[in-house]
Amino acid sequence: MGPGCGQPRHSSRQDWQHGGVTAATDSALFPQVPDSPDAVLEGLDPEQREVATALHGPVCVLAGAGTGKTRAITHRIAYGVRAGILPPAGVLAVTFTQRAAGEMRGRLRQLGVQGVQARTFHSAALRQLQFFWPRAVGGELPPLVERKAPLVGEAATRCRIRLDRSELRDVTSEIEWSKVTQTVPEDYSAAAAKTGRQAPRDPAEIARIYALYEQLKRERSMIDFEDVLLLTVGILQDRQDIAETVRGQYQHFVVDEYQDVSPLQQRLLELWVGERESLCVVGDASQTIYSFTGATPDHLLDFRTRHPSATVVKLVRDYRSTPQVVHFANGLLAQARGRAAEHRLELVSQREPGPDPLCAEFADEPGEAEGVARRIRDLIRSGVPASEIAVLYRINAQSEIYEQALADLGVPCRLRGAERFFERPEVREAFVVLRGAARAGGNDALLDDAVDLPSQVRAVLGTKGWTPQAPAGSGAVRDRWESLAALVRLSVDFATAHPGATLADLVAELDERARAQHAPTVEGVTLASLHAAKGLEWDAVFVVGLTDGMLPITYAKTDEQIEEERRLLYVGITRARRILTLSWALARSPGGRPNRQPSRFLKGLRPGTSAGATPAGAVSGSVTGGGTERGPARSRERIRRAPARCRVCGRSLTDPGEVKLMRCEDCPSELDEVLYERLHQWRAQQAALLGQPDYCVFTDKTLLAIAETVPGDEAALSRISGVRTRKLQQFGADVLALCAGEELPASSEQDAEQHE
Repeated sequence: MGPGCGQPRHSSRQDWQHGGVTAATDSALFPQVPDSPDAVLEGLDPEQREVATALHGPVCVLAGAGTGKTRAITHRIAYGVRAGILPPAGVLAVTFTQRAAGEMRGRLRQLGVQGVQARTFHSAALRQLQFFWPRAVGGELPPLVERKAPLVGEAATRCRIRLDRSELRDVTSEIEWSKVTQTVPEDYSAAAAKTGRQAPRDPAEIARIYALYEQLKRERSMIDFEDVLLLTVGILQDRQDIAETVRGQYQHFVVDEYQDVSPLQQRLLELWVGERESLCVVGDASQTIYSFTGATPDHLLDFRTRHPSATVVKLVRDYRSTPQVVHFANGLLAQARGRAAEHRLELVSQREPGPDPLCAEFADEPGEAEGVARRIRDLIRSGVPASEIAVLYRINAQSEIYEQALADLGVPCRLRGAERFFERPEVREAFVVLRGAARAGGNDALLDDAVDLPSQVRAVLGTKGWTPQAPAGSGAVRDRWESLAALVRLSVDFATAHPGATLADLVAELDERARAQHAPTVEGVTLASLHAAKGLEWDAVFVVGLTDGMLPITYAKTDEQIEEERRLLYVGITRARRILTLSWALARSPGGRPNRQPSRFLKGLRPGTSAGATPAGAVSGSVTGGGTERGPARSRERIRRAPARCRVCGRSLTDPGEVKLMRCEDCPSELDEVLYERLHQWRAQQAALLGQPDYCVFTDKTLLAIAETVPGDEAALSRISGVRTRKLQQFGADVLALCAGEELPASSEQDAEQHE
């Protein structure tokens, strides 16, 4: 069987992957520290190795989803440090989340590198601001505003403007956007109009609230999150001596997720770097999903213009997802428009083929949630860990119905964005008792019967609620147990990697992980918004609620906003390693009017639809089950047919007639009756010209399938059972013309002879 989905197979993989296969996005929990600089480079593919060894001058890495960008840049830092080229204390690596910074620190530690600063923009700026404030301004740095909303609400009240809860949140977001784009209150109205922002209130009102909010902060000697960047920029611009001190400390900069940089962050980066060019940026314009916060891919796309001597490396080998998932994602972006789309990366899967992406339609939202929950339960029963499954949605309000549906089936779940693992009360308590047991050593009677490290941990955590069997259902008790169980599993992995390790060694490892925010895996299905899923991955991903009005969301009006919504779906799709399901509901409530439409982004990607011409590489998954063939007509004969399922109810199909229709005989159809009649008349004419029975042209079932799916191009027509390569060549043009509503020229005996 070929690689599937038209993806080329790279026969040279063994040549560059040391020892065979080293996944770019996966790593062992406790790998062996490389024993030399050259060993740091082992297992990298040619492009990743190019990144790792490009240590001089500006470097721009264009890295697609799942291509191992974090692996490439951490190995670059590690190789530079281990080779003596980069001083560890002189490297500042910045990213956008504490989790990403913690992961980077953890990976560098595994590569034997200590002392490199890996921080978020705000964390790095706050550290510098706290250090230099007494020298630049005098006194102590003012305290941070913990929550803006109350202060924004007070400013609105003083302006005699009443805001409800959602308006308060939205106005607060507008103030944040203004500050990161360096827009002052008096310029807000003009800036919002210029950028096409949909202001939640009259722009003049927002400008007044913004101005008074800033005044209240000054009166109370407080600063907010955005002020940290603004004040750091101000000090570095005004005090050359302080700027030179910072540049003397950091000689080399690495910026991850560079497509998400705001104008304010870009200005801060320029002040850090100065006139030097020891800068490496990594990003993917197709994953720009935070423009509402001021992020723009322009800095990434213009990097070569600003740095003409830059080394540019493209990472397109996708190690995360199967060819089927990658091809679906490529098809989605093939329909995109705009500047980011012009620079999109065509991913090439490096994994073995897997199941087709599934498109599932439901009557209503509760039915969708129940259907997804049942599918998840079945996956867990088949051996997929709950922690390797995610449900992704556009807005957080969609989570509740899925929490309930999973709870009804006894499936544990966890909300992404909830409390950090190491800050959970049960984890803090576990640290205390584990540390006490480690200090007591052999004098703790609790450990008398424990024969190894994992059994010691089980014995200690048993006093805090851990049991060999998980408690039934979900809720606080189950959440507490899952936290403790994660520590037990980590002890097993640690003992396997470090035979002879003691409880004290494990406590030291946990302390180091807590500092790096490198949390162990907690069992439970992840529920997350598409924005919160950025940077994560799972074996199975369910992207739900895909209706027009939700994705793209209703308030996305401009072309730029619509394209960002498309990129958001792309991010969700590329989180899946093997199993991808996309679903939607026709009505909100049972019995409601089924007037919703599937997301426009799925046109050309789901069966029976086309977005003009189906984009190159587009893949039609199947409704609730799979089974449609894929790829160009010339290669479809070589591709193994997936098990057929009804595209309406999901039942497995075995009857040849039902397989041809891709639905059960008694399931409702979407027949275009006018087209069906025209196809019958055309078939009779063709059969007469050829001197053959009607069914030798196409069977009744094939005509019915064509009239139900209404294919828009050859690729869509070829996916209908019964339309083989020869018949596609012989009759395809006529059938597609009929589907498009065109009139056919009169047939002739000569036409029939040419067909033969």
